[in-house]
Amino acid sequence: MPAHVRLNMDSLLTMQGLENTPWREISPFRQIDSSLRQVSGLIHKVLMGHGPEPQLGCLFDHLEVCPGQMLRPGMVLLAGECFGSLRDEHVQVAALMEMIHRATLLHDGVMEDGRKRRGVPTASCLWGNESAVLLGDFVLSQVFRMAADLDSTAAKILAQTAVRVCEGELRQAIQERNWKLDEAQYIEIITEKSASLFSGCCRLGAVLSHAGEDQIESLARFGLLAGVAFEITDDLLDIAGDENRMGKTPQSDFAKDKPTLAVIHLLRTVDAPHRADVCAIVESSGGPRGELVDMLDRYGSLQYARAQAADYATKAITALESLPSGKGRDALIETAHFMANRMA
Repeated sequence: MPAHVRLNMDSLLTMQGLENTPWREISPFRQIDSSLRQVSGLIHKVLMGHGPEPQLGCLFDHLEVCPGQMLRPGMVLLAGECFGSLRDEHVQVAALMEMIHRATLLHDGVMEDGRKRRGVPTASCLWGNESAVLLGDFVLSQVFRMAADLDSTAAKILAQTAVRVCEGELRQAIQERNWKLDEAQYIEIITEKSASLFSGCCRLGAVLSHAGEDQIESLARFGLLAGVAFEITDDLLDIAGDENRMGKTPQSDFAKDKPTLAVIHLLRTVDAPHRADVCAIVESSGGPRGELVDMLDRYGSLQYARAQAADYATKAITALESLPSGKGRDALIETAHFMANRMA
């Protein structure tokens, strides 16, 4: 690898030490900080513990640079905390779910031609699409290896979740440039490709704590609804978010012609001549982002998407009513609000 890339990666790794933990920006995650550190440590051990050859060092280092907010493992842990103390199995499963997520990000970086994520160049930007895809495959292969040691029930849930995520990604891919996609179809797609992973995290956290079947289903429903709120907000930030605050390439969904909720609302709100204008803007490579944002704002589409995200978060919180009161449930409620209202 080029020396300047090696130097840049070393600098980024120094900046991303465990004292700089992005998940601490999420208030309810502070109560599980020590467990999230264990999750982070386990991921490091799994991905880096085999002493990769020096030529591959930069690729493996890249997996350590951007830990993100750890939302998915955090939800495994908080779901478990609803029923008492966490166990080693919670940390192990939380790490596996985060690794699945990181693998999807590596593949997404290729499909969406993303240049940055959380202020760091993507693997595909640094080393090309082939290396990024293979790095994602490596992470998934480690998940498969570790999942073999899980309880059969937990392993089955993890596998089913991974299948749903992939099916959702495929459904989204075949709907590219389909500007007739309606809101119900959009919700179905993001439920599979994103919300199902949050649902699986909450389900696993409850199962590992030996919760009752009704409580497990309540938590799984919470994760699904909160996950829909998260994805609506994520798509909204992709349109109108601040690139410097987000630390990732904006409008990646538009670059790949993927309809999002705000655009779907705009297309069904404007009259026919303006509808053609909207399609022309979103289909143009590097099109006039400001013009599109102005239209979305003028026709109430940004506000509509925000309201829908808030509504799904409210429904998610309602799903927790049957759970025992305590810091675990309170933290999940606060997390749902964060997922619907985040700014980056």
